[in-house]
Parts: sequence; C-alpha cells; structure tokens
Amino acid sequence: MVRSGNLFADLPAQSEAELTTILAEEPGARVERIVSTGQASPAGFWYDQDGTEWVILLQGAARLLIEGEEAPRTLQPGDFVEIPAHVRHRVEWTDTNRPTVWLAVHWRS
Repeated sequence: MVRSGNLFADLPAQSEAELTTILAEEPGARVERIVSTGQASPAGFWYDQDGTEWVILLQGAARLLIEGEEAPRTLQPGDFVEIPAHVRHRVEWTDTNRPTVWLAVHWRS
C-alpha cells in the first residue's frame, strides 16, 4: 500500500503535551513527526534510548541539551542531530509562538 500525507497538516496551535505521530515503522526502525508547542523535558528528566535517533527540526525553534556539553544547542529549521544509543539528552525549550515540528528517525543497530 502506498501512503502519503503532509507533515504540516493538522498542526495544533497549542497542546498540553507534545504530539507524536508514527509515520512509518518496520522491525528495528521508526519514523515520527513530533509537534511541540512550548513543551520541554521535565526538570531532571533525560532521554536515554536503546537505539540511535536522527532528528531534524522542520519548523519552529528548540534548544536541545546533550549530557556532557556545556550549553544547549539552539536548533532552527534545517538543523539535525544524530544521537547515538544511550547518549542522554533533553529538550530545554521549544517555541511558544508557533508549533515546532520535528522529524525523528529511530533505529537499532
């Protein structure tokens, strides 16, 4: 079956939680659209994932902190980051004025 859509369709102006939509999934790999509307990781929380994540910011803005780095990375549209498995990271801030749209690809080696 051929699937298609638009990554910018049905973006919420505001939401209490980040919205994650799985766009494609196969054993060992997943592609997600993530929409943030001002969300950040809770205080003291770090993502520590079993697989690698490659993420690109398509719209909006965000700050991403990688454990061991001195300061968060400021991400603008077009910026991407590949985060190896078990590299702890957190979202410090996302734009509150417009939706921040991420495309994330997850896989296990």
